[in-house]
Amino acid sequence: MTDRFDELRRSLGEIHDLEKAAGLLSWDEETKMPPGGADARTEQRATLNRIAHDLQVAPELGELLEELAPFEAEYGHDSFEASLVRVARRDYDKAVRVPPELRAELTRSASFGYRAWLHAREQEDYAIILPHLEHNLDLRREYVACFEPDGDPYDVLLDDYEPGMKTAEVETIFGQLKAALVPLILSVDDTRPVDDACLRGGFPRDRQRRLSLAILERWGMDSTSWRLDRTVHPFATSMSPSDIRLTANFQEDGLHGILSCLHEFGHGIYERQVDPRFVRTPLAHGASAAFHESQSRLWENLVGRSLSTWTFFYPTLQHELPDQFGRVALEDFHRALNKVQPSLRRVDADEVTYCLHIILRFELEREMLSGAVALQDLPEAFDAKMREYLGLQPPDVSRGVLQDVHWSDMSFGYFPTYALGNVVSVQLWEKAQTDLGDLDGQFERGDFRPLREWLGEHVHRHGRAFMPQELLQRVAGSGMDAAPYLGYLERKLGELYGSTVA
Repeated sequence: MTDRFDELRRSLGEIHDLEKAAGLLSWDEETKMPPGGADARTEQRATLNRIAHDLQVAPELGELLEELAPFEAEYGHDSFEASLVRVARRDYDKAVRVPPELRAELTRSASFGYRAWLHAREQEDYAIILPHLEHNLDLRREYVACFEPDGDPYDVLLDDYEPGMKTAEVETIFGQLKAALVPLILSVDDTRPVDDACLRGGFPRDRQRRLSLAILERWGMDSTSWRLDRTVHPFATSMSPSDIRLTANFQEDGLHGILSCLHEFGHGIYERQVDPRFVRTPLAHGASAAFHESQSRLWENLVGRSLSTWTFFYPTLQHELPDQFGRVALEDFHRALNKVQPSLRRVDADEVTYCLHIILRFELEREMLSGAVALQDLPEAFDAKMREYLGLQPPDVSRGVLQDVHWSDMSFGYFPTYALGNVVSVQLWEKAQTDLGDLDGQFERGDFRPLREWLGEHVHRHGRAFMPQELLQRVAGSGMDAAPYLGYLERKLGELYGSTVA
């Protein structure tokens, strides 16, 4: 039976290699590829994904997984062997429902949608991308139909990013967030306004990059296994635990590019600290998109916006940007960095208003999927929710409905995990504080190793071995709970503004 398990590993390794090769082509498309290569790249990625899908749904693989059921039972639930068979079977059972032609077309249309999104943003013309959105939405509905859902059709798409979670559970959590966040935002004391003028101005891109690298290297990035490149919409990806790719988009009018680097580091360190035994297997990824997002939000916000972290890094910031920050007190910079004020762009949003950006997208995704919102009316529907939840009117589609890349291929189910990741991040943070003690004191000394290693031990090394709900229960001792996150936001507002929710 061990020989059959080794055969399973070889088969899964081939699939993994093809998926990573396609991922490398995707990374190149968004960072280095000249625009003229788009059509050829689309076909290249579609071919690789079709071949990988053919291998993933091969009857021989299904037979092998069935044959290994007794082998799985011989090993404990937590073992590498049992986890690999269990996760591979779940992946197979989902993949076998999707025709290879549909899988290839989803990939092909995603590439065309991405290029159309770039063009539409540049021209500020929603009509350019509309035909691609219509085609991709039809493909998503066709994909959902493959699973013959007896519940909410959105469950099928959500499960791709947050395995085992139901739309109704997201609605419950988002209802709690929305009910608390609106009064929390209104509670901000306008008599203590935050002056954030220091965060606006001319910040040379090369100096922002140097500062970002100085922070990331202190946090755990090294030149042998990581790289940082430029892109339009920042993201992180990995070819292996020793090949981590971060991307950024530094703009001279603000420091959001630095914060996005801190965000992407969280994704990168997750992939970097996966158990080495999981390489070339489906276990070598994060447990879910929400768990992945919990790491990026933890490092960006709970670490990256903290006063203790900037106590250590502020001299470096002042050295790189002396004209802007040489005479700005650390406390003033910290308050500016944490200012609460509704913003047009999701990626620029503060911690308190961020989840409202996600909730409105989740609601629109469900309405698009059901047909309640027609795609030609999407810009107006988006603007209406921006006015309702954030009191803002996008001046154009580039700062409105086209600001995010994720709808260029109708990747429904992904947006909700951003807010769910916020919730999980605080649950993990509170457990880390209990175990590690004075994190602020460690950060002030520039010592981020204990937190990084704690996350590696309790979260990262497990990869996909456990379902996300099980992993959260193991680490935090509870299921997904919005209360710690909301409590954290209320305490932070109290510190910054001297205000609380009535």
